[in-house]
Amino acid sequence: MPLQSRQNYDTLIVGGGLVGAAVACGIAATGAGVAVLDGGDRDFRASRGNFGLVWVQGKGADFPAYARLSGVAARQWADFSAELEDATGIDVGLQQTGGYDFCLTGDEWQQREWEMRQVALHTGGEFEYQMLDAAELRQRIPEVSGEVLGASYSAADGHVNPLYLLRALHQRMHDLGVNYAPGQVVQASRRHNDEYVVSTLQQDYRAAKLVFCAGLSNQRLCRDLDMHIPVQPLRGQLLITDRVPVFLPAATLQVRQTREGTLQIGDSHEDVGLDESTTLDVITRLAQRAVRIFPHLAAVRVNRAWGALRVMTPDGVPIYHQSAEHPGAYAISCHSGVTLAALHAREIANWICSGAQDSLIAPFSAERFNV
Repeated sequence: MPLQSRQNYDTLIVGGGLVGAAVACGIAATGAGVAVLDGGDRDFRASRGNFGLVWVQGKGADFPAYARLSGVAARQWADFSAELEDATGIDVGLQQTGGYDFCLTGDEWQQREWEMRQVALHTGGEFEYQMLDAAELRQRIPEVSGEVLGASYSAADGHVNPLYLLRALHQRMHDLGVNYAPGQVVQASRRHNDEYVVSTLQQDYRAAKLVFCAGLSNQRLCRDLDMHIPVQPLRGQLLITDRVPVFLPAATLQVRQTREGTLQIGDSHEDVGLDESTTLDVITRLAQRAVRIFPHLAAVRVNRAWGALRVMTPDGVPIYHQSAEHPGAYAISCHSGVTLAALHAREIANWICSGAQDSLIAPFSAERFNV
């Protein structure tokens, strides 16, 4: 149900996906009054269409602060998952048993090796990895084809069920007393005296602090408060197969096996604007690459497919920004809502509550694009 118009919220969050919900949980856990305004089911929702990876390897190869941030977030996941289950009774399906990224060509191998080396360098060796040749890889995963030259491996990586994660975060919001209002399309925001006023089609909402976690809508919404948040869509398409006997001991960037035994096949990147449809050519390409890696999958039936839009910044790195003109107004934009969930509920929530930005977050201001 819509919230009543009131002025006693400490923080108002626009967006109830993985990012907004995690931030809301973290802030509400301090005892602050939090309200979350969410859109409708027809909105573009990356939280309901992603691959579910907790992924470190390769991230931040050309942005050292992102390499460090991803590592911190991934190391928090075991405790975060346990805390969510204790609080809500929902097991989000965390399997943090490492991750593989397969290489089919020499160029892919060289690029992967460079990325892994850079991430290790940026983190002072804290990020550990292996480059496995074909023989080493097949000792671990016998089903890998002879066409695969090798793979990168990191023990820091893993995966979760993203829909269970979203459900757990929303249950936790409810238990913490967060006022959640779906179907609220924000029309405008403004600062009035010492509070922020957000207008939807239904009513106005007021709070001392305002946090935009609205995905692709952040670019439009943040203009009202003089924040330039450059984000753009990047489509990814996914396939889901019938259940098959478990053969993957860890997550991979191309194929993920769920606890239920189904396979999720992905890793496509398309700049097609606000189009989340599926296309036969990309679905075919995804299936062909999966079979090149695991030949036995040729006999497995695909039972559904979908497309979803990633929220991408120009450099592919998250934005954590507080308005200089309007203190207390924040914008958060990223395409790694699963990997960074624990950090959003902890460090990012603490930053918003205290107003003090630590060195881990500082490099991610949107000011980096104003040069």
